[in-house]
Amino acid sequence: MRTRPILAAAALLLAAGLAAVTHQAVSQADEPLRIGTTYMTMNNPFYSVIDEELRLVIESRGDILLTRDPALDQERQNEEIRDLLHENIDLLVLNPVDYREIEPALREAQKAGVPVVVIDSQVSNPDLAACTIASDNYGAGVLCAEHLMNTRDSAKVVLLEHASTKSGRDRIQGFCDTLASDVNYQIIGRADSAGQLEVAMPEMDKLLEQGIVPDAVMCLNDPSALGAMAALQEHGMLQDTAVYGVDGAPEAKSMISEGAMTATAAQSPIRLGQITAQTVYAILNGEDYEKEITVPVELVTKDNVNGYDIDGWQ
Repeated sequence: MRTRPILAAAALLLAAGLAAVTHQAVSQADEPLRIGTTYMTMNNPFYSVIDEELRLVIESRGDILLTRDPALDQERQNEEIRDLLHENIDLLVLNPVDYREIEPALREAQKAGVPVVVIDSQVSNPDLAACTIASDNYGAGVLCAEHLMNTRDSAKVVLLEHASTKSGRDRIQGFCDTLASDVNYQIIGRADSAGQLEVAMPEMDKLLEQGIVPDAVMCLNDPSALGAMAALQEHGMLQDTAVYGVDGAPEAKSMISEGAMTATAAQSPIRLGQITAQTVYAILNGEDYEKEITVPVELVTKDNVNGYDIDGWQ
């Protein structure tokens, strides 16, 4: 198997990282609403797609979207939220860097009377969020584990995690819980990739240098999977190793279609963005809305990848 397509896909992902309904005004009838957003990192195109969908709806209604990027720094994200509150936002859309350490900023938003919509994750105190919108992250891990068990009688598995995110923890937990009932599947190594390709590759390389030889690698997201694949390829081990990710990123689907990657549990950032926009206006207009929304995921493999748009997000 050639290294070039995998590294090229990794490079592309890194580069990508670098209807009108009249609404009621919350304060003054002619004043546009101000919605603040902050995602854990804009280095992942997944969040750029969510933000684009939000922006399409919000700006089409004449309102304002203020987007911030904490670059995986929780202190910075808390400060960004304080700044957004000082800019008199009407609602905050949040994807936390750390689902526990975000609480002080959430309490400040609550004190300011600004509702918070949490997306693609949860927070440790859900009472501080008006609504939580996330993919079925636990189920994503279950789907990957079930596929592994259906295709291999046994496996030694490496995990690439992101421990500070609830979504990442849930995906890995779903995977591990599913394998736990069968002793033929063993976790032999794990590392924290922070969900970043440029971290996953050296972390995977370290594990391989230690003499760990996995049959499968479960990654919390597709950027981590691409980083793991690049390291495995450099060691001449990719062809014999099953690699799983979560996202359904175009680069991952391309690798699956070429036989380099095993599967990805596909989320839909387009749908997440649309649902978030609908919920934002339901909250601001005083309409009914669900406090917790779970969006289903689907497993993409070599058997069904051609049924997806390989060049784009779903």
